[in-house]
Amino acid sequence: MPVKTMEYQARDYSKLIGMEGFSDGLINNHFKLYQGYVGNTNKLSEQIAELPQEGADPRFAELNRRFGFEWNGMRLHEYYFDSLGGDGKVDGNGALAKKISEDFGGLDSWQNSFKAVGMIRGVGWAALYLDPNSNRLLNFWINEHHVAHPSGCQLLLIMDVWEHAFMLDYGLNRKDYIEAFMRNVNWKAAEQRLAGVMKTWK
Repeated sequence: MPVKTMEYQARDYSKLIGMEGFSDGLINNHFKLYQGYVGNTNKLSEQIAELPQEGADPRFAELNRRFGFEWNGMRLHEYYFDSLGGDGKVDGNGALAKKISEDFGGLDSWQNSFKAVGMIRGVGWAALYLDPNSNRLLNFWINEHHVAHPSGCQLLLIMDVWEHAFMLDYGLNRKDYIEAFMRNVNWKAAEQRLAGVMKTWK
C-alpha cells in the first residue's frame, strides 16, 4: 500500500509588505525563499513515499534527512512571518508579559537577552520557547533548521537571523535589523501560542 502524502500550501503573508524597516524587495525575496521550502517539502514527501519504507534503499535515509531541513525551513518561516506585522508593543497585563517578567526579571531584561541571542556570531534563529517540564521560558539559539531545537519545548516567538532576512536592507548591520524586528513583533500571535499551550495543560 503506497504511503499517503500531504501537500503543503504556502501561506499568504502579503499583509507584511510595507512594514517599517523592511523593504518590499527584502520581504518579497523572503517569501520566495519560504515558498521554495514549501515546494521542496512536497517534492521530498512524494519521493520518500515512492521508496520501500523499510529503509533498505540508501536514498530513503538521505531523503528523510533532507526532509527535516526543508520541513523545518517551511514551518519556522511560518512562525517567523506570523511573529511580524504588529506594533511591537506587548500587553503589560497579558499572560506572556507576566511570564516574561517572572522568568527574566522584567521585559527589558528579556529583550536584552533575546537581542543578544540574535547577535550570536553565525547564522540561524533566535527563539523564545516555553519548557513545559519546568514551566519556564528560555531564549534559544538555533543553528540549522533541523538542529538544536530544545526537545519538548513550545515555540512562542522566533526571529530569522540568516543573511537573507536582513542583508538586502542592512548589509552586515544585524543590530539595526533586530531593532526593526522588535518594532514589528506581533505579540498577539505569541500570546495565542502561549494560551494554546496552557490550555493543553489543563
